[in-house]
Formats: sequence, structure tokens, C-alpha cells
Amino acid sequence: MLKAGILNRHLCGALAELGHGHGVLVCDAGMPIPAGPRVVDLAFRAGVPSFAEVVEGLLEELVVEGATAASEVREANPAAAELLERRFTRLAYVPHEELKELSAGARLVVRTGEARPYANVLLRCGVFF
Repeated sequence: MLKAGILNRHLCGALAELGHGHGVLVCDAGMPIPAGPRVVDLAFRAGVPSFAEVVEGLLEELVVEGATAASEVREANPAAAELLERRFTRLAYVPHEELKELSAGARLVVRTGEARPYANVLLRCGVFF
């Protein structure tokens, strides 16, 4: 049994299968989930767990070389935009519709309970060496 870090067995297993260049979509409860990627749905109730909690937890486990978010987040959800800009030095913005298209290529989707708009980010996995 794990004593720290991510305790969800489905999420731990999915993270262990990721490699360099794989995409991980961390999304709010309203984001349409594309067919294809493995999905770990953490949503429990509106706002639980939050987008910020899940992003911060994933960043403790993953090497991320880049991230893409919807440009609409900057105006519609300043708290999420601030988190993204603080945590990712290589952050690209695209229109929300384009982010939805890009998410179809993700290897993993992690759905949060976040109920604020545009709290979505597509992470690109890096390598630790």
C-alpha cells in the first residue's frame, strides 16, 4: 500500500504507462471527453477535487515539458489562468475548440470535479534525464 503521493490505483497505473511525448488532458467536469484515451474520472461532486489540486498532484509525479490551454481561460477563469502561468514555463494557448480537437490525441484524460469554466490543460510528458 502506498503511503504518500497519488493513492488512486487507476491513476497510478495510468501514469506509470506514460512515456515521452504522451499527452495528458486534465479537465473540468464539463469538458467533452474524446473517445480513445484512457480515462480516470476523479470527479466526486462539483468542485471536488479541484482542478488546482489535481494539477499540483500530477506535477509532483510527472515530468512535463509543455502544456496547452484554452485562450478563453485568461478572461473566464483568472484563478486557473494564474495557476497555469505560474506552473508552466512552456504554456501555449489555443482556442477552446482547438483544445478539444487536440485532446483526442491524449493518452490519458484525468477528469476533475472542477465546476469553473475552461479549467483544462493538455500536458506533454517529458523525460527525467
